[in-house]
Amino acid sequence: MKTFAFIDASNLFYGGEKSLGWKIDYNKLLVYLRNKYGISTALYFGGVEIHGFKLDYLKNNTVPIEDLEKYLVEIIREKGDRMNEAMLLLLNRHIGRVHFYLKLKEFGYDLNLKPVKLYKQEDGTTKRKANCDVDMTFRLMKEKDNFDRVIILSGDGDFLPVLKYLRNQGKEIIVLARGPRTAREIKQFTGSNFRDFVRLEKYIKFKKK
Repeated sequence: MKTFAFIDASNLFYGGEKSLGWKIDYNKLLVYLRNKYGISTALYFGGVEIHGFKLDYLKNNTVPIEDLEKYLVEIIREKGDRMNEAMLLLLNRHIGRVHFYLKLKEFGYDLNLKPVKLYKQEDGTTKRKANCDVDMTFRLMKEKDNFDRVIILSGDGDFLPVLKYLRNQGKEIIVLARGPRTAREIKQFTGSNFRDFVRLEKYIKFKKK
């Protein structure tokens, strides 16, 4: 049975280690998905800060992460001595995120990244957003003839229409998501094919060497 995994990072990993209570080993996660479900492809959808990087939307379906790394490193090399400490720390943190994505690519994830956008809210604060729902839905539809079973790592209720369609096309749907963050309609739809991501701790928890 040809099986793909689709990972909605913003939904599944929202709040990170602090929210989950433990750190994920993404290599172990991929190994688990391969061993447990026999997946051949793991598509990862997430956002990345690009700091003015010129992205050709007609040429690229995802942020070219290697090019972005070179661009950000060059910014620090050329302007780092003129940046204030806060800006330098922020830029270094975002480069760290880019290195994380490069590592995911090395592990074997198919990266689908879009730029994080900043929105001013009425109270004057800034909100960061990189919603990948449409991107993930599009790829689900685009790839539907290439898999018999799909593992959805997201509890977002917005995916229900496409999941219903895929089931009607004869595809098996399994949702692997965090129970408290999974929409009720998704749990009802999947029934016994819903798996609580938190229960995977013993298999995919990152352990310091």
